[in-house]
Order: sequence, then structure tokens, then C-alpha cells
Amino acid sequence: MELPVVVIGAGPQGLAAGAQLLERGIEPLILEAGETAAAAVAEWGHVRLFSPWPELVDSAAERMLTPSGWAAPASGYPTGAEWIGTYLAPLARALGDRVRTGIRVIGVARKGRDLSVDAGRAEQPFVVLTRDGDGTEARVEARAVIDASGTWTTASPAGASGLTALGEQAAVTAGLVAHRIPDEIEAQTFAGRHVVVIGNGHSAATAIIQLAETVRDRPGTRVSWLLRRGSAGNTFGGGAADELAERGALGQRAKQAVDEGLVTLMTGFRTDALTLTTDGQVIVTAEDGRVLDPAARVFVLTGFRPDLSFLSEIRLELDFRLQAPVQVASEVDPNIHSCGSVRATGAAELAHPEPGFFIVGAKSYGRAPTFLAMTGYEQVRSIAAELAGDHEAAARVELTLPDTGVCGGSGLFDAPAPATGGCCAPAPQLVQFGSRADG
Repeated sequence: MELPVVVIGAGPQGLAAGAQLLERGIEPLILEAGETAAAAVAEWGHVRLFSPWPELVDSAAERMLTPSGWAAPASGYPTGAEWIGTYLAPLARALGDRVRTGIRVIGVARKGRDLSVDAGRAEQPFVVLTRDGDGTEARVEARAVIDASGTWTTASPAGASGLTALGEQAAVTAGLVAHRIPDEIEAQTFAGRHVVVIGNGHSAATAIIQLAETVRDRPGTRVSWLLRRGSAGNTFGGGAADELAERGALGQRAKQAVDEGLVTLMTGFRTDALTLTTDGQVIVTAEDGRVLDPAARVFVLTGFRPDLSFLSEIRLELDFRLQAPVQVASEVDPNIHSCGSVRATGAAELAHPEPGFFIVGAKSYGRAPTFLAMTGYEQVRSIAAELAGDHEAAARVELTLPDTGVCGGSGLFDAPAPATGGCCAPAPQLVQFGSRADG
């Protein structure tokens, strides 16, 4: 009996991998640490995606679901919860007992071969070490492994050096720091208080938009938005030049909140410490000595990073900056990204020195942002073809990614940029706020 392909994670890409493999006659085994499929998506279920429905459904998954009468929505932008209810949960049910929940992968290796052993390595199956909720450990052998575990559980910290800020863990434990986007109800609980958002990407922009509504309703509310870079750079996205209309609109709505004075944008703010106050608030201090007024909550939305801890016995080839596969990193590096530079990636770009092992989904971007579901669907389509021996289909690119409309990288790191246009669109006109040393 041929061994299965183990897929780590039953999120959008993991479930799509299962559908793609089955369509190729390959048996998948999908291991999910959460208690349900798409458990990570459920944690941000209130957030609306900026990809439309046609880009959120994998082609093989649609072919699997259609015979049961299921129909893919033709338009609209679902929330995470709607994505689960309409598509991801039905797909998990269709895959049946090939999806096993409550099973955490704690190690992957070659059977009988640690990282240092060359002899006969490629001929040995993979062994996947798992642990369930009761602490029971087991081993599963696999012909190949697809890591679609994502990055949701490894949010990047507030500290500007990539380490946690002083006092950050204590503030998290006290419930004063969150690494997620607030929903409408939570945002309203901060009426009349001070809230801080740290981060530069789409999650930060979404939080800013939500909190700005509270400021409109309750003018006594204050929101401070902290960027590490000396200029806003691509913080507000490509606007009308973005080929994903809702992604472009997201940045422009955040920019409007700044322009209207609903949010105080502070650039070059590199968080050094988070200090708890005796009245249950938190004070944010920058490396340059700036100190913010006490805040009721700090939302740290500084991106995510891959968890590589369970891959210590797998031979990986990762970019030293982004911790992404080298050929993928060259496409998504935010230090050099420019208009139209991102292309779809497949089995060839996702391969490692360990034959038969692939990292897909958001984790394939390492620390880089802006991963799209359809990117992951193309990845798993190509890998399934490669594992089935259809090298022509694996090499074929069946996706053109939408242009972000963003140019010139993510902004100067140490100084404000001159107020000049970029290569795609005029530069946003920002209100620059001076340093504050409020007690």
C-alpha cells in the first residue's frame, strides 16, 4: 500500500492540497492542530477579505463539491466566518476522515535518518511525529510532506528589533496587548479612551478603519498609529492602481482616517518597552525616548513569521532575511518589491534540498506580507502535479497575480521620504506628527 502525502494544516491551502492530490489519485492525510478545520481563519472570522469569492475557491475543490449541488458564490467579499461556512467547512466534510483535527505535528524527519545523514536519505519515507490533545504521541509515515501550517500562531512582536519589547509578555498576560484585529463591538468598548496600533500592513489598516469609526461616534476617543519606518512608504497601498479593488480601497480608507485627524500617525516609532500602570493601562515607549499617554489596549499587528521549530531535521533552503524558500523570497522581499514584480510560484520554486518536502501558503512567504489565497491554490496545484509525475503541468503557470500598484519598497527606514510621486501613482500626502513626550 502506497504511503499518503501528509499535509500539515487544514486551512484554505491545506484543504485545497487535499482536493488537488485526490484528483491526481494520491491519498492525502491532513493533520490540523485546531479542533476544527480552518481553525485559524475562525479566529479572525469577523474580518472581511479583500479578495472576491472567485479568487477564494480552489478549482479542484470546486470540482469535488459541485456534484453534491454546491455552487461557488459568483461575487462578493466574504468575512472569514462566511468563507468557512460557505466553502471551507463543506470542503473539509467532503474530504471526510482524511482530515484529522486536534493533531499537532511536533516533528518531521526522514525515517532512520537525522539531518546529518546522507546515505539512502531520499529512499526513506518521511516520518511525521504528532501529539493529540491528551498528550498521546504517534508517528505517521508519508511519501511526501506539504507544510501548509501557516503563520497565524507566530505573530511578530512589538519590539522593533524583532524581539519582544520589554514588558510585552506581561502586557499580553494582562490582556492589554493583542495580536489581532478588533471587531466592531470590541472597538466600541474603547470609547473615550486611548488605543495604540503598531504595524504597517493590511491588518493594521483594517484595525485603524475599525477604530476610526469609534472616534467618529465618540470624539473623546484617541488612536495612535505607530510605524517603525521613517516614512509611510506603501502603508496606504496602491489605491486605484491596485488590481484588487478592495485591497486598494482599504489603504485609502486608512489614509482618510489620518487625513481627517481621527488617527495620529507617528513614523520612526520603534517600540522599546511596554509598561503596565497601576490603573490597568499600558504605556508605550520608543527607542528614541518618546512616550505615549497610557493606553487601554495596544494592538500589535506587525506581521507573522514561520514556525520552523518542528522542521529541525528537514533540509531546508531558506532566505536568510525572510525565512522563505529562496526562489520565493526573491519575488516577495518587501525591501525591493516594485510594481508588478510578484509572480506565481509552483513546485520548482517551493522545492528544498529534501526531495518531496514543500512549504506552501502564507508560510511560504516567510516574514513577507500580502499572501493571497489564489497564490496558495496555484502552489498546491503545481505540487500535486509534480508528485503525480506530471512535470509539464507542474511547470506550467496557470495564474497571474494582480498588481498591487505599490512601488519603491516599503518606505525609507530612517528618514522621511521626499514628497514626490512613485512609479505607479502619486505619493499620498501625509500629515507628519511631531514627537511627543507626554507622561
